Amino acid sequence: MEPLRLYDFLPSGNGYKIRLLLTQLGMPFERIEVDIIQGLTSTPEFLSKNLNGKIPVLEIESGKYLAESNAILVYLSEGTEYFPYDRFLRAQVLQWLFFEQYSHEPYIATPRFWITILNRGDEYKAEIEKRQISGYLALNVMEKHLATNSFFVGERYSIADISLFAYTHVADEAGYDLTPFPAIQAWISRVKNQPRYIEITEV
Repeated sequence: MEPLRLYDFLPSGNGYKIRLLLTQLGMPFERIEVDIIQGLTSTPEFLSKNLNGKIPVLEIESGKYLAESNAILVYLSEGTEYFPYDRFLRAQVLQWLFFEQYSHEPYIATPRFWITILNRGDEYKAEIEKRQISGYLALNVMEKHLATNSFFVGERYSIADISLFAYTHVADEAGYDLTPFPAIQAWISRVKNQPRYIEITEV
């Protein structure tokens, strides 16, 4: 059986979600770097794998591809401890995955990309400040939830935590101050203490 292939961009939090879960599952995979700065996700070859022209893309077997980081998380975690069996808990995991992509990621990941990866924070200063309003709203939602919960769903580490952790733990790289969020900081420590944890830049 061929190993899974992950088309990835190392600094990406969305790619990191998949690398972290695969590592924690102990699943071997081949990582293929796709430099988004050089426009390599816009080539005909890459678009044949994902018409949306974004990483990550998981090649499950030859010619069989899956895109969208949270969809990949669900696919990989089916039947494992990282995705609950209980129907309501599963729906809650999905609730947080949707929250991450709609209310969280656009306001933290994009400013981080401008500031840390493109080094053009000054150029995007007004837009960054605008996005941080919504980003802090998302962090407040997370803080309130984590004030009374160790993890996001069912008091157990799951793909909901992996998804939200990816960009939250590097939010400082997007200009955010996590000092006013002690519950989030404690949760970040709990995630980092999970077995087979890897850093975002760890290959």
